[in-house]
Amino acid sequence: MRSRPASRALSALAAALLIAGVAACSDAAPAVKPAPTTASAPPEDDDARIGLAAHAALAIDRQYTAVYTLDVAGQAQRSVMATVATDGSWRVDIPGGALGGTADVSVVQTEAGVFQCAIPSATNPVAPYCIHVADKGKQLPKRYDPKVQRVFRQWLSVFTDRQAALSVTGAQPLPGSSGECYSVDGISASLAAPVDVGIYCYSDDGLLTAARVDFGTLTISGTPAAAPPTVDLPGPVAGGEPMGMSSPPPTTPPVTSSATSQQPSTAPSAG
Repeated sequence: MRSRPASRALSALAAALLIAGVAACSDAAPAVKPAPTTASAPPEDDDARIGLAAHAALAIDRQYTAVYTLDVAGQAQRSVMATVATDGSWRVDIPGGALGGTADVSVVQTEAGVFQCAIPSATNPVAPYCIHVADKGKQLPKRYDPKVQRVFRQWLSVFTDRQAALSVTGAQPLPGSSGECYSVDGISASLAAPVDVGIYCYSDDGLLTAARVDFGTLTISGTPAAAPPTVDLPGPVAGGEPMGMSSPPPTTPPVTSSATSQQPSTAPSAG
């Protein structure tokens, strides 16, 4: 590392000696002003960026099964399960993650790509099925994206990219978190940030322990379990349209033929 402050001190000393020598020969010699210095970025910001990249690199290679609580303002607390298998496949189960919170959904990545899967619940006992929504390593289209899975896998490659347009600073620990926490933001108010801005907390071995972003706060619950060899799709692959994020419009019951037959006749009677 270059020692710029020492170099500037030596330069200032040499300038002072030169001025003193010239002044001894001539009182008309002009005074020499020191050159202005340029302030550098606070070292703790750079350290935070390096720390986030290091933790994200560990997280990429971390395999586990863990349960997190998801807190969203105005909604009941939910449990999210994230699994990263030893073969690199992963799955995140998100209760209320589709159709305006009325349907449970799972986002799964295998060698075949990224799938959005409908999974049954007590309030929506559907038969499970999966629809291919993106190639492996790609993001889901916005209209099908529950967002929660992004903090576990899809932003890690951005965090490790030192050229990504991010501003990273150290943050106070989130409640229930462990390890180091980082505040992540974009570098310009006029440009969209390449990740969900917020606070991310990682343990020393790269496990996400908490995250606070725009859709809510995730906090690890309990001790993570060992990872399975691979993750399976919760249902067969089907065609058709994936579930959207908005609530479905209310359906109007169709008029049945029996109801129609009970309507009074308006035809004129024979005279």
